[in-house]
Amino acid sequence: MEIVFLGTGTSQGVPIIGCNCDVCKSNDPHDKRLRSSVLVKIDDVTIVIDTGPDFRTQFLREGIEQLDAVFITHPHRDHLAGLDDIRAFNFIYKKQMPVYGNSNTCKQIRYEFFYSFTTPRYPGVPDIDLHEIVDTSKPFYIKGVEVMPINVLHYKMEVLGFKIGGFSYITDASYISDVELEKIKGAKILVINALRQKEPHLAHFILPQALEIIEKTSPRVAYLTHVSHSMGFYSDVENLLPKNVHLAYDGLKLKIEN
Repeated sequence: MEIVFLGTGTSQGVPIIGCNCDVCKSNDPHDKRLRSSVLVKIDDVTIVIDTGPDFRTQFLREGIEQLDAVFITHPHRDHLAGLDDIRAFNFIYKKQMPVYGNSNTCKQIRYEFFYSFTTPRYPGVPDIDLHEIVDTSKPFYIKGVEVMPINVLHYKMEVLGFKIGGFSYITDASYISDVELEKIKGAKILVINALRQKEPHLAHFILPQALEIIEKTSPRVAYLTHVSHSMGFYSDVENLLPKNVHLAYDGLKLKIEN
């Protein structure tokens, strides 16, 4: 399995428009963050989790030419806005693109991308095969690849994380129940959101909370994503973290042996 971090930033990305803080002005490429998204390749199956407004840029940067399914964690624009660009794969494959999300996400997709669901179909619109994930207690399958949904809360909004083999991905979480934590215990790689170092946030884990989740679930290694400029410089934060925890960055590639 190969994992590619397409983006690791929060909703405004880093740098933020109009911000002159030291992190936003940093010349270190590790401090440049597009909106959070990750690509998972397992055998001959390629899955993307979230299609934010940087989706096209991310795919072109990484030279990605295959996509078999799209998972959307929740319907906020920084995770959904680029869904229209799956059209490229509709044209390549001459078929619909499977897109998976919970009830709220599917409802928002039908609203924001209404032109994909009207009849008669306008030529060239995204061709979406929408799948609502109703039961998060059992896995579903993409071309034989088992995927377990993980239900978390983003303040009061239900957000989906996903476990694929030894890889677990959770973003935009502020609470994870004990039942859902059981799903990710002992993961080979855990990715979890950490917005900033100190100031609490209503809807996002901050660094101490993310580290607490990591300690509870004991992954082999953990990576922090959905990071804001308030986290600080990549180089500084890396030196603060436990040995098995790292700050993810755009373009980072990881492998898990099957």
